[in-house]
Amino acid sequence: MSDAYKHVSGVVLDWAGTTVDHGSRAPAIVFQKVFSSRGIEITVAQAREPMGMAKLDHIATIVAMPDVAAAWTAKFGQRCQPEDIEAMYAEFLPLQKKTLEQHCRIIEGVPQAVEQLRARGLKIGSSTGYTRELMEVVTAATTPQGYVPDCVLCAEDAPRGRPAPFLLFEAAMQLDIYPMTTIVKVDDTAVGIQAGRNAGCWTVGVTLTGNCVGLSREEVEALSEPERVAKCEAAEEKLRDAGAHEVIESVADLPAVVDLFEEKLARGQRPD
Repeated sequence: MSDAYKHVSGVVLDWAGTTVDHGSRAPAIVFQKVFSSRGIEITVAQAREPMGMAKLDHIATIVAMPDVAAAWTAKFGQRCQPEDIEAMYAEFLPLQKKTLEQHCRIIEGVPQAVEQLRARGLKIGSSTGYTRELMEVVTAATTPQGYVPDCVLCAEDAPRGRPAPFLLFEAAMQLDIYPMTTIVKVDDTAVGIQAGRNAGCWTVGVTLTGNCVGLSREEVEALSEPERVAKCEAAEEKLRDAGAHEVIESVADLPAVVDLFEEKLARGQRPD
């Protein structure tokens, strides 16, 4: 067996909630605004449940939720139609672009962790459910903060978004790394973890900074320790159920988990 199969060759990191925008606040806020503009009030939990999907698919998933579908039918006399979903998506994009300007702060410890991994020879990929137009706003803000991945893949770069594995396959090609068993997918959403498993990668779920906890850094700091632990444990359960091999609170903790995967690969273990 080639030595290339015995070492982690790269990581592919999600963006909102994983490397930027502590709590993945920006998308949830805008989904609620889009539905509210039509007289349909959705909860934060409903807005967050499909997080990680391409945004058009995200909206379609929300309108298919029983409570939301019933509210839509009661208001409009029929179920939400494809053209309604397209119209909401068209409204979502400019609102999200405007909101992103206030939600581009890099999560503490991310640049340092990435540099540690690069020093070991790993390549750093990234993928997102945002469109490329939206990501231009994000990367313009994050580059001066010290985070510049080797590739940035967006919703339109694959025929289907997460949980399909295609963005990870594209990342492997752009980074020129293989096999998929030497790649680590890091994500704060269930569909992101599922995409990693579907691609045959190692998967790492992120709790404290991510969508499952859904709090800004300041809100987290205001929690009592028991509250903090309870929220992280609930998030971990969701990510483990989705198939995460390992779970961490923040990408700042990632290098130690990569060491663990290195040990497993050296022993001939592969993602199951």
